[in-house]
Amino acid sequence: MNSNRLIFKTSLNDEVYYLKDTIFVKFNVKRNGISTSKLNGGFSSSFTSVFNHHLSQEKIDYLEDHDLQDYLIQHCGALNVDSSYSTGLTTLAKMENVSIVTKSYKNLEVTAITTAGVRTNAVRAGDPASFYEENGRFGTINTIILINANLGYETLLDAFMSATEAKTVALNDLKIPSQYSNGYATGTGTDGLCVFSSLESDNLLTNAGKHSKLGELIGQSVAESVKKAIKKQVWISPKSQSNALVRLNRYTLDINEFYDSLDCDKEEFIRVLQKDMKKQDNVAITSSVLNIMDEVECGLVKKEEALDLAGKIIGNCNSSPIKKLLKYWVNYFV
Repeated sequence: MNSNRLIFKTSLNDEVYYLKDTIFVKFNVKRNGISTSKLNGGFSSSFTSVFNHHLSQEKIDYLEDHDLQDYLIQHCGALNVDSSYSTGLTTLAKMENVSIVTKSYKNLEVTAITTAGVRTNAVRAGDPASFYEENGRFGTINTIILINANLGYETLLDAFMSATEAKTVALNDLKIPSQYSNGYATGTGTDGLCVFSSLESDNLLTNAGKHSKLGELIGQSVAESVKKAIKKQVWISPKSQSNALVRLNRYTLDINEFYDSLDCDKEEFIRVLQKDMKKQDNVAITSSVLNIMDEVECGLVKKEEALDLAGKIIGNCNSSPIKKLLKYWVNYFV
């Protein structure tokens, strides 16, 4: 490992290396864990390392005709680690965009190591499927969590649930849309997660849910690391999402049809729109109207009441282009 760059150390001296196409974590304590990997996936009490690996297009093409588990075993060989005691995730996200966040309280520490891409693969749980698997195989938000306390398998699973929910919190905070429905994304179609605890710790914890301090630290570290990784990888941030057009894009329609329906100077319309779409009042009004559309889609508000309420909200908009857009979207979807 001498030629590789050490980028982080945990309080237990676990070493995190940046290897250009891989983030490699070498454990310096005995760890158990749970992993979604094709390599030693599930529970194990003998993990000695974990990695997150970027797949280039060349490697993706290779995997079209080869087994992913075999590929991960080969990659362990390249890393000079025993594949029997390692586990690893794969992603299209670049390793240079990794985000590492540590949260602690007294003697408890949680570190989340995340890469994330959500431009094309973001999806909401329950959205229409993109494939059907019967006997076969077969991004991505990948997170590796290192906990300095000792967790049994059932508590590791509890931690896994808290981490998964925290990922969804991050996506919701950023208003990331699903690419397969009008809803907000809860993840991507290829997310991976690994959670590890220290078998050498005397601090044996039995709860990693949202009421526990451990659950809180997991939630905070994962949500923050996911947001930072998304910003690095695809430049999505609270600032980029504060845009009326970005918000409207969640309810996708053919914008050319809208422009064809305009009875005004299109160049002037677009010029004013580009100025007005980032104004905070227009973003807030757009978000409010979209929320009403969500309520209709979920069956919480009747269409008649929704149209009336949306009309009143749109009436408070001082931007002619935003007002025209909102009326068109409401009439189309409600």
